[in-house]
Amino acid sequence: MDTSTGAGHEATYAADVSPPDHTILTDPVTGVELMFLTTNSRSSGIYFHERSWLADGSMVLFRREGKVTGYLVETGELVDFTTPMGDLGDSTFTAAATRNSLFCMRGNDLLELTPEVDASSDPAAIPSHVTIHERYIATLPLAGQINGNYDDTYLSAGLRGDPPTICVIGIDDGSVREVGRFEPPFMFRGHVKWSRTASNLLSFSAGPDWHRDGDPQHARIMDPEDGVVHVAYHQVAGELFTHDSWWVDDQILFCGAPPAVGLPGDPAKREMSHVNALDTRTGVVRIIGAGNWWPDGSDHDVWKRNWWHCAGSDDGRWVVADTFSGDIVLFEGSTTRPRLLTSGHRTHGVQHAEPGWNRAGEKVIFSSHMISPDDEEEIQPRACVAAIPADWQEENSARFRSARR
Repeated sequence: MDTSTGAGHEATYAADVSPPDHTILTDPVTGVELMFLTTNSRSSGIYFHERSWLADGSMVLFRREGKVTGYLVETGELVDFTTPMGDLGDSTFTAAATRNSLFCMRGNDLLELTPEVDASSDPAAIPSHVTIHERYIATLPLAGQINGNYDDTYLSAGLRGDPPTICVIGIDDGSVREVGRFEPPFMFRGHVKWSRTASNLLSFSAGPDWHRDGDPQHARIMDPEDGVVHVAYHQVAGELFTHDSWWVDDQILFCGAPPAVGLPGDPAKREMSHVNALDTRTGVVRIIGAGNWWPDGSDHDVWKRNWWHCAGSDDGRWVVADTFSGDIVLFEGSTTRPRLLTSGHRTHGVQHAEPGWNRAGEKVIFSSHMISPDDEEEIQPRACVAAIPADWQEENSARFRSARR
């Protein structure tokens, strides 16, 4: 099916709206409210460094049965963003930073979809009416992972072609500009992400092919205006640097650590993966949440005490991280004090939680296996939203304000 639209294309159509299918539970240890956005269908959060909430907080974006879906906060109904010209595919998508729309790809076409919601006062009897306004932005050489900058002027696309490239797209004028190209043996491997500030820096991971010469890849940043690439963090052989995301003040959060200093007889590797904050202006790295070096621990025990994905709230008050075992933990942005948010959301071998934030830093969305039915042929996740208790917010905000004086 040809899904190409072309310059100037716009369309308006009604979206399918399904009844609420959520389940609300309370974490038995922390007392945190957990809302599973679907109960009877497979669903998952989107990638942790993308924006999951529309700008005004009225809709949560996630995947349901592999399709781009919105959860209407006011009614609990589910909005299917499938377009008349086809599904939106499995590439990443993200909400806009400042307006109530989302950016996505259909085939090689980059689109902006803006939902207009007429909410029902009785969704059990009469569904809400949602109209989707579709605007074509540009056609890319191939589909890829997209990410938006801080004020909806640009999108980036990491295209894994031959050779891999990085493109910057003007959201309003549809201009497509290649800003990075990776010829062998120099390889591009990581997600491309915009800083969350007016600096408009891009970050990605790239380096020589370590399968051939053992040289690790480095975290790199680029100003797309001049195309100059800087190494933000030099990895050493055997060092873990993974799942990075931008935070406040042009800091980059990542999980990882250099190899531990082991005693004679220690195994070569018993994971140590901290949550770290890299100041891209100074190169200084501080540990937000410490991982563990556990020479005698089993894989299960070691991974339960180390971190794998991390993301910071837009206001700088919180960092959230997950473990291989599905524990979701908060760290205060100013003091780094940890709080267990919720646990029991993953078993080994299934999808990671990959937690991300709402705009106000009040809720965390992630993928959970807590309520997957026992009779499913394969264990399937459910998108889950955890609300941070009000007293936690008040305590953290007071310390945050004090630290900023």
